Parts: sequence; C-alpha cells; structure tokens
Amino acid sequence: MRAPRRVAIVHYWLVGMRGGERVLERLIHLFPQADIFTHVYVPERVSAAIRARPVRTSFIQRLPGAARHYQKYLPLMPMALEQLDLRGYDLVISSESGPAKGVIAAPDALHVCYCHSPMRYLWDHYHDYRESAGGLARAAMPWMFHRLRGWDVTSAARVDRFVANSGFIRQRIARAWRRDADIVHPPVAVDLFAPAAQRDAHYLWVGQMTPYKRADVALETFNRLGLPLLMIGEGEMLETLRRRARPNVTILPRVDLAGLTRAYARSRALIFTAEEDFGIVPVEAMASGTPVLAYGRGGARDSVVADVTGRFFDAQTADCLVDAVEALEQWLPHFDPLAAVAHARRFAPERFDEGMMRVIGAAAGQAETTAREWQAPVREPEVLA
Repeated sequence: MRAPRRVAIVHYWLVGMRGGERVLERLIHLFPQADIFTHVYVPERVSAAIRARPVRTSFIQRLPGAARHYQKYLPLMPMALEQLDLRGYDLVISSESGPAKGVIAAPDALHVCYCHSPMRYLWDHYHDYRESAGGLARAAMPWMFHRLRGWDVTSAARVDRFVANSGFIRQRIARAWRRDADIVHPPVAVDLFAPAAQRDAHYLWVGQMTPYKRADVALETFNRLGLPLLMIGEGEMLETLRRRARPNVTILPRVDLAGLTRAYARSRALIFTAEEDFGIVPVEAMASGTPVLAYGRGGARDSVVADVTGRFFDAQTADCLVDAVEALEQWLPHFDPLAAVAHARRFAPERFDEGMMRVIGAAAGQAETTAREWQAPVREPEVLA
C-alpha cells in the first residue's frame, strides 16, 4: 500500500473516553498526521493524544446544549455528515457507532469503516430505547427513525471496506446493511494488568450500571448464594442496587487504575452479565490471570475460550447464573492463570495495528485493481463474416 497523503478520521462524537475513543487513539497512533472530524467535541473530556490533533466539528457543535444533549440531534446528523468537506483526503476512516460512515469522500479516496456497532437505537435495541423515551420522543421516533434507517442503509454503500470489532458485529453488519466485514478486535492495554501472588475469596463485576449490562442479575445471584461479590461501576441503577445489596455484596462507584488492576488480579473470577459488541472487561480480567464467567452471547464469544480462560452461561437470569457459579466452582481447580494471560495477548494494541494495516492495504490494492479495470480500453466487438 502506498502511504496516503492525507488521512481523515471521522468519529461519531468526542464527549468522553470509552472503548470507541481508545480505538480512535490507536488510529491516531497509526496515522499521526490525520485530521479528526466529529459531530461534538468537548476537549477536556478526551485524552491528550486526541487533543493533539486538529479536530473539526459538524454544525451540531453549534446547536444549543450540544455538549450534553448531542443525541437529541440525531435526526440532523446525516445532513451534518454530508456537509463535512473531505476533498483532498485520499484515505477516510470512519469510526461508526453513532453516525459517522455517511460522509461523502472524494471520488478517488478509499473509505474504510471500523464498526463498533450499527446504531443500536435504529436496529436491535430500537424498542428498548423507545420504551424508555419520554412521551414526545416516543411519539416522534417511528417517523424519524424510519427515515434514518433508510439513510443508514444507503450510506453503507459509500464505504469501500467494513471492519467489525467482533464476529457478533460482523453478523449485525450483514443483517442491517447486507455487507461483509473483516474482523479486527479492538486494542486492549493488556500490559497494564498482571496476576497477583494470591487471590481473595470475592467474585468481581465491572461495568456501567445501566439496564442492558444486567448488573441486577449478578446482584440477585450473589444475594442468593451468599458468596462475596465486589461490584465496580456507576450509572442510573447504582442506588437501586445499593438498596438491594446484602452484606456479602460490596459496591464501589469508581476506583482508580491501581484499584481496578488490584481488583481484577485478586478476584476469584469475573462475572460478565452483558451482551456486548465486544467487551474489553473480560480481556482485562484474563490479562490479570482471572477466569471469566460470561453470558454466552455477543462479543464475549470472541474473547473467552470455554474451559480454558473461563466458562459461559446461557440465560441472563439469576437461576441460570446460580447454576453456572456452582459449576464454575467445580471447574476452577483446572484453570491455568498463565494460559489466560497468554490468550489475552491476542488483543494487545499491536495486534490491532497489524490487523487494520492489513485490511487497509488489501482494500487499497483492490481499489487500484478495480480502477485499472475500469480504465482499460474497451475492445471493439468482432464482426462475424
């Protein structure tokens, strides 16, 4: 692949540091001269690596309250993306979870989309979002989102190559957009984690305490079992969970990195109850030499190896998880922490770099071949005597 002259990275919004923004940091590492485009940018909420690059925003940034209420402007984002001027960029990388892939790249530019997930509120979680919305939004969503789905499918045709962060998301891309995708797992800072010399008796749950993460299932399970559980996270369910927790359950809204690495390394096992697009938490636990008991759907299927680095349970219910914890207790003597650490290395940032460059190189080569075929002279048809 020839080195691109100018690179544009389009990210949905920059209002905090989560998994998508860690991917963006790594893309900046690969293309340090890239310009960043986004809908809304709050510099103090992102890392120094992102702030070091030019960040250009769509007109959404100038709308009232956009820094906090950006998602309310979702119906305007397709138009905002199409107004971004990407002339002169020969490589465009869109980072899609909110609207990002719908930009109009130059005719001779290569557009690669790294997809964390097709927009959940348009597709598989639509009814959940509508059910939790206010009265006015609930009434407007069927009309607005019907049009947005059409644009979402149409704009997928503007992408030369899709990259999914897991096999689960590859399936969702195929279902929503009828496009195939390569798989490149997101980068995980596995070198920050290591096994501890000894372990405590408690299990561990880590994540945002929002409904789809199913922290309530973990809490009810350990309330029944009476086994010690440490829960780390905050969100709208925090106070409800605190009121319901029995003395064997400790809930910490937040810890620093040192506290988190210690919690991973000293826990008996990680309980992972969410259906995630990929799920970085299980990889961090495995890098700490800690086994994972995960819900057997979603991205965890890409990271956890059954009966090697952990086990799965089949339903997001306390009854099912109680049985799974009891079975895990029987299996734990066979667990090898070093095997989990070695497996976690598959998700190191360097592996992400290799995967992305391989995909971009292949897409560039395919684009050049296609261009040559289109430019080849057309042969005159032979006339039979």
